[in-house]
Amino acid sequence: MKCIQCQTDNNLKERTEHQGRCKNCGHPFVFEPTSMGQVKFTDPFFAKAIADISANSTLFFTPKQFLYFVDRRLRKGSQIDGIFYFLYIIANIVMLVFVGVEPSFILVSIFLNIGIIFTLFRTSQSRQVSPKTRQDNARGLQLVGGFVLIAGIGVSLAILKSFVAFTVAVILGMLSIYLGTRQLKRQRGIFQSFLMTQNQLEEWLNRWEQVNGASGKMLPSPREENTETEVSPDITAYSFDRVVVCDNAAVAQMLIANNFHFENNCAVLSITGYPPGIFTTVFEMLKRNPQLKVYALHDASPRGVRLVHHLRTSQNWFADSTVTIYDLGLLPRQVLSSKRNFFVRVQLARPLSPELQQALSPEEIEWLELGNFVELESFTPRRLLQVVAQGISRSQISSGDADSLFIEVDSDSSSSEAYLFASDSFG
Repeated sequence: MKCIQCQTDNNLKERTEHQGRCKNCGHPFVFEPTSMGQVKFTDPFFAKAIADISANSTLFFTPKQFLYFVDRRLRKGSQIDGIFYFLYIIANIVMLVFVGVEPSFILVSIFLNIGIIFTLFRTSQSRQVSPKTRQDNARGLQLVGGFVLIAGIGVSLAILKSFVAFTVAVILGMLSIYLGTRQLKRQRGIFQSFLMTQNQLEEWLNRWEQVNGASGKMLPSPREENTETEVSPDITAYSFDRVVVCDNAAVAQMLIANNFHFENNCAVLSITGYPPGIFTTVFEMLKRNPQLKVYALHDASPRGVRLVHHLRTSQNWFADSTVTIYDLGLLPRQVLSSKRNFFVRVQLARPLSPELQQALSPEEIEWLELGNFVELESFTPRRLLQVVAQGISRSQISSGDADSLFIEVDSDSSSSEAYLFASDSFG
């Protein structure tokens, strides 16, 4: 493992002999992969995760955004690649050579392929791997099935001349293809679970900060108490033309901390009253502007999709107003129609209210009532800032329905997957 201070490589023996310190500069190592549990990583991994999510310490991020980010990075090592298939084919070729000399080796080949099929199937439905890994394993089942059909039928007819071997090859091959096809169709119904808890990550971060100092870019939990701050009369005479209303105070906090309101000339509030010190003042300023445009930003969850309806009908918001309300998402149909991989989680399933059901398709209703949801915090700060900025920009030129403004965003992971979070697309 490399020391993050001097970049010197230290093997396990050297780290042990120096009491967990670098042999060159004496800097302590925070993490020791060999003594960790299921989740294992190194100091350079953790340092790079902090640097990448904060765009080299230029962007603030929430604790949950960091949880999603680290979880996604840790899952990358579990993906299968071409080497796996190369070794699989070589192993079967070796078995075929032995079968030609000693037919009893056909049993070894059968058990080998049964083991491979079982492993691929189990991984294709595991919640502990990424959606892309599950899809890769499902496609692997199809490829293995095709190979077993071609090679198995050929060997059984040309070498073994055995109807039993022919039957086994057909059954195994067709079963593998069927399971792969079935698992590909079921991917939408498999939700994710984190490899670690938020508390575990906070413990690791505390240990990291004790040795290496605070990153300075992780935001604390947003405070939502009603403590008013005095605002200058010169400022209160001004009114924003736009406001982004979030269903999550942490997302609103992140946007404000990264100066989104300054760079896009708009107010940022949460439905829960964030920021607490100036919420009432800013809201009164907004209500004075008859040309105000409101942008709803929310999770793909029952609570999230209710945000637009609440803004439009609540007396505490815009019930008697003519303001235009845009829905930036995230909506279930954006998750369901996307080719990218969102981090889908599951909560207690509950029936939706009638007003929500009228605004959603049957597929969306079924998805939500199963308890599925996707959080905006599954996106990195950089991507989420781009999402909202692009949504506001498109609203200026869109002539369609203000309640169905959808935005398209590229993935923010190097493996082209979004933990999602043209039309009907968000990530």
